[in-house]
Amino acid sequence: MSVAVKLEARRVAIKYRRQSTGLDLVAVDGVDLRIDDGEFVSIVGPSGCGKTTFLNAVDGLIAIESGALVLDGREIAAPGPDRAMVFQQPSLLPWRTVTGNVLYGLEMQHRGGEESRKTAARLIDLVGLEGFADSWPSELSGGMQQRVNLARALATDPELLLLDEPFAALDAQTRETMQQELLRIWGATRKTALFITHDITEAVYLADRVIVFTARPGRVKLDVRIDLPRPRDLRLKREARFIEYERTIWESIREEVLRTESRAQVA
Repeated sequence: MSVAVKLEARRVAIKYRRQSTGLDLVAVDGVDLRIDDGEFVSIVGPSGCGKTTFLNAVDGLIAIESGALVLDGREIAAPGPDRAMVFQQPSLLPWRTVTGNVLYGLEMQHRGGEESRKTAARLIDLVGLEGFADSWPSELSGGMQQRVNLARALATDPELLLLDEPFAALDAQTRETMQQELLRIWGATRKTALFITHDITEAVYLADRVIVFTARPGRVKLDVRIDLPRPRDLRLKREARFIEYERTIWESIREEVLRTESRAQVA
């Protein structure tokens, strides 16, 4: 049985003007990829390779220079309710409780009322915050705040969940816990997810596929299908097959870093 394509990038190029020089910088150049419905895909690559820029374009926050981004058969031209972003920082509204923050996106879509409150309560429990619905953001740890952030993103029932290094600011132990929790939540919702990270281990652990971008301008260099069983336990990270995936991806990124350094020395 064929699987529907959820997101497709066709020769996408993105550039922006540098304020310091007034010159255009090509951040992404000719990205081709597709993500199927219900798939979890991670993007990794050298620093500055354009992966977050690409994610912002998928969210409709920045315009592409050429090519096309197509979600459910429609070209992306602006932000929309069919996408939800989870940023690195939770950015919760400090004057709203956990419930109030989760409801915020629904209220912006004029979807208030009792049904929305039931949705918020269900998602608060789903992300592991049962008993904290009336708490303020200042009363929560960093990991708990990111759980609220994730619940807020899921509340609008988006077609595509976009995650921009959501665990980068957490300590190592909390980060691993949140990785496991994200897989649990994703397993319950099966939302199509595009996840940006610098952490190769994190990318392999979470994803069905890991896409490696070249150094800037970003292009798809490698597309690795992660053939590891689900559900995944953290102990999977110590298995030989997992480590082999890590090594392959690390070598690919290392080639890009060395190539960039070589070009810099020549220049």
